[in-house]
Order: sequence, then C-alpha cells, then structure tokens
Amino acid sequence: MIKPMEVHLTAETEKKLKDLSALSGRATDELVEEAMAGYFAEVQQIRETLHGRYDDLKSGKVKPIPGEEVEAHFREKSAAARSKSGS
Repeated sequence: MIKPMEVHLTAETEKKLKDLSALSGRATDELVEEAMAGYFAEVQQIRETLHGRYDDLKSGKVKPIPGEEVEAHFREKSAAARSKSGS
C-alpha cells in the first residue's frame, strides 16, 4: 500500500494549484504527482547529460576552455551588442 506524503506549500503556490485543479478538472494530488514525475525525469536527463560531458572531458574527446577565454568572449559579445544597440 502506498502511504500518502504530506507536502507543505506556500499559500501562493497552494492557490495556484487549486486554481489549476479547478480549471483542469483534475485532482490536486494528480497534478502534484504529474509535476513531480516531470521534475524527476528532467533532473535525470540533466544528470545523464552532465555525466556524458564529464566523460568526454575525461577521455580527451573535448578540451576545456579556460575561464579567461570564456570571460573575454562574453565581454566582446556584450560590447558588440551595446555598440550595435547604441548606433
């Protein structure tokens, strides 16, 4: 038997959940279950992506970019966008 779990929500989140339940005609428990299942699926996908990226770095398949290079790239991109919008 599945034991129910008590979840505490802020008043604002609870209101949104109840409003969505009323609009959709679905039970609040069903909506929470679906939202949590989607969240866990997304977290699992992100973890798999990160593990793959780590494996690529570890194997040498890809090379890391030094932080200074990344900062310089975004500074240049930001400066170009500012000068373009100012023209």
